[in-house]
Parts: sequence; structure tokens; C-alpha cells
Amino acid sequence: MTKRPEEIALMAEAGKLLASVFSYLDQFSLAGMSTLQVNDMVDSFIVHQLSARPASKGQYGYAYALNSSRNNVVCHGVPCATDILQDGDIVNFDITLEKHGFIADSSKTYLVGDVSATARHLVQTTYDAMWKGINAVRPGAQLGDVGYAIQRHAQRNGYSVVRDFCGHGIGREMHEPPQVLHWGRPKTGLILREGMVFTIEPMLNQGRHAVHTEDDGWTVVTSDGKLSAQFEHTVAVTRNGVRVLTLRPEEAPLH
Repeated sequence: MTKRPEEIALMAEAGKLLASVFSYLDQFSLAGMSTLQVNDMVDSFIVHQLSARPASKGQYGYAYALNSSRNNVVCHGVPCATDILQDGDIVNFDITLEKHGFIADSSKTYLVGDVSATARHLVQTTYDAMWKGINAVRPGAQLGDVGYAIQRHAQRNGYSVVRDFCGHGIGREMHEPPQVLHWGRPKTGLILREGMVFTIEPMLNQGRHAVHTEDDGWTVVTSDGKLSAQFEHTVAVTRNGVRVLTLRPEEAPLH
């Protein structure tokens, strides 16, 4: 379950490349673009500019380089030529990248154009909740501490945490043990050890935490139709704390 230092170094290289994919996307206003356009741009960038592989492509039969989850889509949204991003939307792009046999996984929710204050608050709270979870990671802590930190921040702001999906271990495979729940009780669950690598990727809903999967077998939406947001990083437990392997350049001064 734990990774050797040389393996974590390779994962950090993949993570740095993945962070550059989000920097690339940051250049675009997104409004008027289809989610399939965004997918194709990301696919080309990963393959041709980074000499890497979009790890989700072909995984479990999935055909795309990313998930595009807009507004009330919680996760696993499928890119589509007719899914046009509109002014006021929020959209999460969840992207995985493999380099040298190791996979990094990260996601970011984008604000498209002039977004309402209520949607902005949801997105910011979700981002902050992810960091609450990340900052709970250290050797000797337990996964329940991570989930509790996320859940407490979400509920204090009036949001619910999606319970049907969770973070996961990652390495040569996209999904490895352990499962990382985004809710929980302190001092419960797996004890964290140096060398563990996993994702923290909370999904927060404006309304109830209930979700359902649409007929395509992939797209997960809120059952009440309200907005959902998500952020994700791949992290490694270090000797003294935590290292974010997918940290984006604009985040480094803040965290």
C-alpha cells in the first residue's frame, strides 16, 4: 500500500505535468465551448505537449480524457458536442495522467463567466473543504480525521457531502486501496503511514447528499437538481505531514 521514495518521485513528476494541464485550461474563457471540445484539447495537450497518457481513456471502457461535470452533475459527466458551456455555469474537469507507469489524478471546478454569488460560495467552500482534509493528513492520523475535517467544514456552511463516491489510493493503478471517505469521525479508520498515496476529492451539494446515475451509466447528478462542486488532489503522506503531488502553480504560495 505504501510507495517507495523513488515511486513517489515519479508520481510527483506525473502530478506536475497534470497541474500544467489545468494551467493550460485556465487560458480559456470556456463560455461557448462544448465539453467535447475541452476534452479533445486536453487529450491533445497531454499526448503531444507532455508526451504522457490520458489515464482515464480506456479505463473501465471509458472513451475520454476527462470527466466534465456541469452544474447539477456531481461526477463522471461524459464530454459531449452538444453540452455547451454557458455564462453562469460551474463545471468540474476531472483529469488523470500517466507518466513512466504512474498515475496522477486531480480535478478543478471552473466558474464560467458571470457566476452567481451562491454558486461561487459553493465552489469556494468545496475547495476549502478539500484543503481541510489535506491538512489533516500526517503519519499517525486516521482516515476518519480527514473525512471529519471535510464534513465539518461543509456542514458549517450549509452543504452536504456526497457519500456514494470517495477518494482512493493511486499509483500504477488508478484505483488502489484505501477508500478515502469525505465524512467520518475523528480517531477512526485506517492509520496513515509515511509513503501512502491517495486522492482527496470531496463533492459538496447545495441540497441533499442523495445522487443518482443517469441512463448512460456514467453521469451522476444530484437527486434534487441542485448544484454540486468538486475539487481533487493526489497527496502523499510524508515523514512530517503531507505533500500535494498535483499542486498547481497558483496554489503554492497559499498552501
